[in-house]
Amino acid sequence: MKKDQLLTRRRALLAGAVALGAAGAAGTAGLLLSGSSDTPVPPAPAAGPEARSALKPSAYRLSPLAGDAPQRAAPLPARVRTSPILRFSGRGDTMMLTFDDGPHPEFTPHVLDILAQYDVRATFMVCGEMADWNRDLLARMADEGHVVGNHTWSHPLLTQLDRRGIRSELERTSDVIEKAYGERPLWFRAPYGAWNRDVFKLNAELGMEPLAWSVDSLDWTTPGTGAIVRRIESGAAPGVVVLSHDAGGDRSQTVRALRKYLPKLLDDGRHFTVPRRQYT
Repeated sequence: MKKDQLLTRRRALLAGAVALGAAGAAGTAGLLLSGSSDTPVPPAPAAGPEARSALKPSAYRLSPLAGDAPQRAAPLPARVRTSPILRFSGRGDTMMLTFDDGPHPEFTPHVLDILAQYDVRATFMVCGEMADWNRDLLARMADEGHVVGNHTWSHPLLTQLDRRGIRSELERTSDVIEKAYGERPLWFRAPYGAWNRDVFKLNAELGMEPLAWSVDSLDWTTPGTGAIVRRIESGAAPGVVVLSHDAGGDRSQTVRALRKYLPKLLDDGRHFTVPRRQYT
């Protein structure tokens, strides 16, 4: 059984879990806080064709808003938060695209191709199980200027694990990201939006900021390409973080939606950025 099937089968068992979120007002590196929730993902079909080779990197459409300091291979511990980051203090019509649960050998290359076509950068919150099987896609993300974050190893409900289990999920994934992407991740997203005190403390100890979202595409429900497009276009606003998925199920609707809404938002004057942490 392929890793993608194993991963999504676990998620199906958690389909009744209540998504958790928190609200706050403080921020760091130009980022603002508010509340959110996540959503479980239904089972996926078998993985598709092999990932494509990396394309040459190109210039950013817009410089990162939260600072241009280079990322470090060994992140310093972060401040322990009590709520996740869901928005950023964007300039003008700037927003952030994020994709969870990958990388998937069939759908992620299509997402990367579309982003490359329009010279846009995104943030990929990857699961260690998937990343371990698709390290070439993480290398391509690095080559093309995308940010890779930690979304745990096996996508469990972290609030049901003890500290040892949480740390294992985070550390194993960061290890794979460092080997394939070239740097340890600075950003973490809890599956199902489920944070608690232990999760916040451990992601901070490992040098990661908790990044959630403010616009949920609900693509995990496979509502149809048009519905995904409408939800993202209607939620487009300065500083929003958009949640989509490039794995965890059949993501062909997500790919088709991206192909439709991305050029439309660019034509409307929207810009896209990725998170960067400042070191002081």
